[in-house]
Amino acid sequence: MSTEQPVPPQGDAPPVCPRHPDRVSYVRCQRCGRPACPECQRPAAVGVQCVDCVREAAKTAPRVTTAMGGRARGGRPVVTFTLIGLCVASFLMQQASGGQWTSALLFAPGIGAIEPWRFLTAAFLHATNITHILFNMWALYVTGQFLEPVLGRARFVALCVLSAVGGSVGVVLLSDPVQTGVGVAWGPSVVGASGMVFGLFGAMVPVLRRLGSNAAQVLVLIAINAAIGFVVPGIAWEAHLGGLVTGFALGAAFSRAPRDRQRLVGWLAPVALAVVLVVLTLWKYSATGWLGLVYG
Repeated sequence: MSTEQPVPPQGDAPPVCPRHPDRVSYVRCQRCGRPACPECQRPAAVGVQCVDCVREAAKTAPRVTTAMGGRARGGRPVVTFTLIGLCVASFLMQQASGGQWTSALLFAPGIGAIEPWRFLTAAFLHATNITHILFNMWALYVTGQFLEPVLGRARFVALCVLSAVGGSVGVVLLSDPVQTGVGVAWGPSVVGASGMVFGLFGAMVPVLRRLGSNAAQVLVLIAINAAIGFVVPGIAWEAHLGGLVTGFALGAAFSRAPRDRQRLVGWLAPVALAVVLVVLTLWKYSATGWLGLVYG
């Protein structure tokens, strides 16, 4: 025979976390007053807040931006370290694959018309001479530590990608197909992050001027490295020049945008520059008759 048992008052039940009802918590959020288990607690200026209140506050918090309009973030330059990591991993793949990884991703104007992704992937390859990757990674680290926090991650990614592509476009614009014993070929073959690095060098000039700093040292560095490209054989100066012009153009767009239009320019400038690079590439391929030769 069953008998009814009195239901204990609600106030007698131990408080539980709304997100984890199986966990008892006597610590309450300072904003909403609800219990919060250790997993759901976030330190606040006074006491703790629950994750829901912290998330809601983040939505209404004013967007803190850099001088160029990018989202201001603290901590390490994540994008810069990621790019360095990708280059190092790719370099190890080059050594382990016996040249197959390099052959699959390097850029040459002739093959770029068939496999356009090589306009970008070549930037993550390097020559077997370790000094090549060491110099590029050092330059990427130095420039990235300055530009990534100033521009914001999204703008910095756009700058790196378009500078790398711009370097390959420079090779296309400043070279021509040649007749060989086995047919028509269009080189040279290009590997290296130099186009990207020169793009970062180029972007630093207008950015430094926008911040009121002296860009003379960067200009000297650009001049020295440009001269090396013409003196030392085997260096694709065309990629250096293409990356430099691309980076300077995008850096100027970011740095000269009016404060109330920085967000618009942050999206519009990379898209417009990408269109220009595509149009110039297609024009050169068409002017040389390469498209008809490849797809005809």
